[in-house]
Amino acid sequence: MAAKKASESFSKTLIEEVHKWGCMKQTGVSLRYMMEFGSKPTQRNLLISGQFLHKELPIRIARRAIELESLPYGLSEKPAVLKVRDWYLDSFRDLRSFPEIKDTNDEREFTQMIKAIKVRHNNVVPMMALGVQQLKKGMDPKIIYEDLDEIHQFLDRFYMSRIGIRMLIGQHVELHNPNPPLHCVGYIHTKMSPVEVAQNASEDARCICLREYGSAPEVNIYGDPKFTFPYVPTHLHLMVFELVKNSLRAVQERYMDSDRVAPPIRIIVADGIEDVTIKVSDEGGGIPRSGLPKIFTYLYSTARNPLDEHSDLGTADTVTMAGYGYGLPISRLYARYFGGDIQIISMEGYGTDAYLHLSRLGDSQEPLP
Repeated sequence: MAAKKASESFSKTLIEEVHKWGCMKQTGVSLRYMMEFGSKPTQRNLLISGQFLHKELPIRIARRAIELESLPYGLSEKPAVLKVRDWYLDSFRDLRSFPEIKDTNDEREFTQMIKAIKVRHNNVVPMMALGVQQLKKGMDPKIIYEDLDEIHQFLDRFYMSRIGIRMLIGQHVELHNPNPPLHCVGYIHTKMSPVEVAQNASEDARCICLREYGSAPEVNIYGDPKFTFPYVPTHLHLMVFELVKNSLRAVQERYMDSDRVAPPIRIIVADGIEDVTIKVSDEGGGIPRSGLPKIFTYLYSTARNPLDEHSDLGTADTVTMAGYGYGLPISRLYARYFGGDIQIISMEGYGTDAYLHLSRLGDSQEPLP
């Protein structure tokens, strides 16, 4: 069925080509390499980068397009998933029909095109979430919790690959910026202060908490604000924001009807030789041990998807405290993308500690699902 739909709007030749490219080997890039290569954005380097992406992006996109056609439980046939698959096939077609990049003019045109591809895929995460919701609606609830491991693993691979594709496109596009901010190489900040990013992310999370509940616990940050290391600030902001938001929500809901003052959330930034670790601690009552494995899955959230069946895609920018249940698993993928990780330790009846480990060395290759 899914294959039939694909061939209705896309030629047989294109589908065959997708399968051919999907078998080719992907090439990973490390944070350090991106930083060193991008530190001299000469026309020659931009040309090399453009030529690399011209070959690399179709391989990565083809792999995802193929996987989208063979998902278990009929997930491939869900309207939202078909829409995502069409985005991937459109992007593959755009990349493959772009001629060989021979000079700076070609490279500039190519950059405009991949910029447009990145925009086309902006809503992939909520759209896939909608597909999973569409699937859950028609399913026996007994199946959902045991057998959906396969879908979970697919979504991990799918979103991890998306992080990589967006990083490569964003990095290349940003290298064209004629006035890059100080110490920035594309998306990478060579002297990023994790304390500063944590402060900004906490403020953003508190604003949402205030908007939703009318008050918000304090957030105290411990660590040296002068300490810096190379990383991608947007990635770190997203991860800390998510962890702090979860903590604020837990504390707020626990103390909402209490006379006692809500205890603050504590963030500790530690600078090790291998890792920079950020710990977010709350006294929000914790998570039962039986619930811990579920917090990193994509299928348990009870929250409403911003792209609900009836809502307009354009209004899906509002962030809510509950999100749509993808914050933690996706944050963990961002951490793992550059060799880090997220661990959650909980004391039921007291609170939760989230450890965000970031690799300092920047040597690990991208994971290539």
